[in-house]
Amino acid sequence: MAIATVDAILDRACMGYDLSPSEGVTLLKQSDPNIITEIRDTADKLRQKQAGNTVTYVINRNINFTNICEQHCSFCAFRRDESDRDAYWLDWGQIREKTTDAVKRGATEICMQGGLNLEAKIDGKALNYYIQLVETIKQEFPQLHLHAFSPQEIQFIARLDDISYSEVITALGNAGVSSLPGTAAEVLNDAVRKVLCPEKIDATTWLEIVETAHKLGLPTTSTMLSGHIETPEQQIEHLEKLRLLQQKAIANNYPTRITEFILLPFVGKEAPKPLRRRVGRDQPLLQDALLLTAVARIYLGNYITNHQPSWVKLGLGGAIEALKSGCNDIGGTLMEEHITTMAGAIGGTCMEVADLENAIASLNRPYKQRDTLYRIL
Repeated sequence: MAIATVDAILDRACMGYDLSPSEGVTLLKQSDPNIITEIRDTADKLRQKQAGNTVTYVINRNINFTNICEQHCSFCAFRRDESDRDAYWLDWGQIREKTTDAVKRGATEICMQGGLNLEAKIDGKALNYYIQLVETIKQEFPQLHLHAFSPQEIQFIARLDDISYSEVITALGNAGVSSLPGTAAEVLNDAVRKVLCPEKIDATTWLEIVETAHKLGLPTTSTMLSGHIETPEQQIEHLEKLRLLQQKAIANNYPTRITEFILLPFVGKEAPKPLRRRVGRDQPLLQDALLLTAVARIYLGNYITNHQPSWVKLGLGGAIEALKSGCNDIGGTLMEEHITTMAGAIGGTCMEVADLENAIASLNRPYKQRDTLYRIL
């Protein structure tokens, strides 16, 4: 019965129909290896139909400008208090130095996020600090695409300065931000968020800020932190909220929308002990991540074309498997990565272009460099 049900669901997906939430849950609850292979194969077929056979990558650099943070997310090994010995906060010279190095290495994008540092203000205003952060990069390197500041950071600035999300996003866009990372989403279910990140914005606020960015002309990405305490039903709830958000942007003809979906499997090796004990393992379960990767392609692919794995979390070998399970992009070079690495991830902090290209070539698929918005370079 399960096989017939799954076959019917996959046949409908291949005909272009959207999965219902209950159908998505059915796929995620499969445990038979043969059925899971069938799901992954369907995702791969849909990937080819929706995004083509070419695998893309971006040359970018991560700059995590501070690890000082007011919040205490249960999964985070990155955040520090200001008084901690290994707390850091990059100065303007360090930001310029990292950016200059990135440009020399061919970067077209700087991805910038950081902790929620209450001292990060200029003339008493948080927005002034973030604008200066942007201008420090854009004044010297106007050609760079600045992919910066999660919805949580937008809310943080708005709260500290008592201004609207629209004012924050507009000001950052005017300063030189070109797109927002759709991080801090974790799982868009408030019961899960109360355990993972009780001090973070709720799911409704995350969705509101992303929609506001789309209305104002700033595209965003989307993510999910998976493989911890969430259920298949909550995973599908997350995907459904993303799909509805994208459908709304399309229906209302917003100037921008979600450009990609990235699955971020939970790495627990150095995570705070309560959640680590509850989850019971240090590294992601690859097969679980690949099944969710495949279901995400089937569920979202009609609306969010580009899907990307995290080689930092899965390792390059895991990312290659994800490219056979619905992903059409292998991500970026990053050059340095602190948040996941400090959690104990195995993938490393930097990937050379040749490594990414060789990984893609091992699948006998062509590769091309892209920019942040998936334009081929």
